[in-house]
Amino acid sequence: MIELACGDVVATVSPADGGRVASLTVGTTDLLVRGDSSHDPMSWGSYPMVPWAGRVRDAALLWEDGVVRLPVNMPPNSIHGTGFTTRWDVLDDGLDHCELQCALDWPLGGTAHQHVQLTPGALVCVLTVVAGHRRMPAVIGWHPWFVKPVDDRLRFGSMYERGADGLPTGRLLEPTPRPWDDCLVRPDPPLQLRYPNLTVSIASDADHWVVYDEPAHATCVEPQSAPPDAFGLGLAPTLAPGEMLQRTMTITWA
Repeated sequence: MIELACGDVVATVSPADGGRVASLTVGTTDLLVRGDSSHDPMSWGSYPMVPWAGRVRDAALLWEDGVVRLPVNMPPNSIHGTGFTTRWDVLDDGLDHCELQCALDWPLGGTAHQHVQLTPGALVCVLTVVAGHRRMPAVIGWHPWFVKPVDDRLRFGSMYERGADGLPTGRLLEPTPRPWDDCLVRPDPPLQLRYPNLTVSIASDADHWVVYDEPAHATCVEPQSAPPDAFGLGLAPTLAPGEMLQRTMTITWA
């Protein structure tokens, strides 16, 4: 476990648990749901989603001249990529930062890289995926499990319609009443979670956001570069060999 500290802020990063930010504590306030290797890897901390984010219908990618089979970890679908269950290699770590890398565990290859930087007022996460010797589609993002706030400000202009199977149809609608387990676009910043002594803001250059606020103990605000099932919807960019896709997520507090 890597511990990062800056002033009264402490974050831990677990290379063995999918390269996730395992905890983030500002003063005495825990911002992330805690867990460890004995817990469901989908349900704690803040983990990278790579080389896809959200669900892939029937755990199958129709690619070039065949079908790429993906792990069925939410039957009958695949969800959140392979990075969050992979052990990441530590390239560098210091008092307030670390760099991690892993090979992507799927038939199309490629690598993923993370830079995590802690400051007195922010946690900055940069995630990059690089294609290997084969062309590959890619969607990347993060899945932070925030401790349930007392209030929030999460406003968006549009929402993807979900079919009977829970996957986006590709059609955009007005956002429905909450709770949500939905993909939204056109955020109206700042996106904020409010705690008794802190206001937390989440920002990203990713243009899709999944908000999952159904649990009583947590609210997930997940920036990602394309919607769930982007492979099936034809909305995932294709990376040529050696080409990269990169996004940044910034969590700030005041």
